[in-house]
Amino acid sequence: MRASATGRMLHDPKGGSFWFDAGAVCLDFAHTGGEGRYAVFETLHEPADLGEWLAEPPLAAVMTVPVTARELTAAKALRQAIWDAAHAQAARHPLPTGAVATINRAAAAPPLVPELVAAGTTAGWVRPVRATQALSTLAREMIELLSGPLSERIRECASDDCPLVFVDSSRPGARRWCAMERCGNRHKLRAHRARRTTEP
Repeated sequence: MRASATGRMLHDPKGGSFWFDAGAVCLDFAHTGGEGRYAVFETLHEPADLGEWLAEPPLAAVMTVPVTARELTAAKALRQAIWDAAHAQAARHPLPTGAVATINRAAAAPPLVPELVAAGTTAGWVRPVRATQALSTLAREMIELLSGPLSERIRECASDDCPLVFVDSSRPGARRWCAMERCGNRHKLRAHRARRTTEP
């Protein structure tokens, strides 16, 4: 991955939004929507939505070939596989074989190829830039994450009602919450109320 800065603004369908940094672009991608009860969080409704997401930093992969409906379907399958694998790893369970197969299949395609632009001072991607290449790059990042030293740092938010997953890349390895301003503050508020009710 070209850049280290990760994180996206997540929006609650009930209202409100917050900044969530999953610590890896592939994990940020896993939080763009989902199936079943997570369908209300879907952000990739049309192929163009996928193109817009991939074009945002840090991936900054501006599609030079329009995203197809088939690529959107593949993207959602990869997203679900990353989600399933991340949750399994966070729970220290064996990775689902289907998720592993989907990630490997996406990674087998040619990835994005970096190139220097603007007199060698900035980086871009070799054209043409296709969604399949971007998905391969995300899948390869997930493989590196699961097989590397940070695999033991993949965690689920400590809140009982928050399923967001992240990789804790902090030096002490003490991150517990998806975001302090969301679940962290809610926990502190509940703890404060609990203390007040038990005080004489």
